[in-house]
Amino acid sequence: MRIVIADDAVLLREGLVRLLTESGHQVVAAVGDGDALVEAVVAHRPDVSIVDVRMPPSHTDEGLRAAVEARRLVPRSPILVLSQYVEVSYADDLLATTGGAGGGIGYLLKDRVAAIDEFLDALRRVAAGGTVLDPEVVGQLFARRRRDDPLRELTPREREVLSLMAEGRSNTAIARALVVSDGAVEKHVRNIFTKLTLPPDTEQHRRVLAVLTYLRN
Repeated sequence: MRIVIADDAVLLREGLVRLLTESGHQVVAAVGDGDALVEAVVAHRPDVSIVDVRMPPSHTDEGLRAAVEARRLVPRSPILVLSQYVEVSYADDLLATTGGAGGGIGYLLKDRVAAIDEFLDALRRVAAGGTVLDPEVVGQLFARRRRDDPLRELTPREREVLSLMAEGRSNTAIARALVVSDGAVEKHVRNIFTKLTLPPDTEQHRRVLAVLTYLRN
């Protein structure tokens, strides 16, 4: 494979170059900042890029933002991100770049590089268009999404009502389907609006917002 490496830690960068070269791959560029990564991806169109999340100048998310920009300029360009820690928001942003057009995305903790066969296998899978996520990243993504789920406060009955609202049913039709009174449905709908923190507005507008929230989750 033709590979680009972006990591500001010289020892790790050179170690990766040596590992990949000895494994039969060609490192077409090894850079230390986000701008250079974007330039290298555009110039070389590598089979896969290995990118550190935190790079100069602020050492926050430059690597990730550069990876997103590289995928914008070279659509579906495979990216394997390496990070010292689980950066859940960064992992979410990275996964969002797939846009439903396939994978070619990986997010591993740097400790995984020590397991050479596992690391090289992950690199091959990402280059082939797969998605590879560190088990610890997966666990924290699920935990975060459970915390952020706006539907988590709804009771099972309220979820049923919202599901029927999403089918375009009126309160009367929902009442018939659940064999309850119109008044009971109206109470459930008010509770849904309150728990989803939908501001007072026309009834129809809030129904649309509630349904959109349901469909997104």
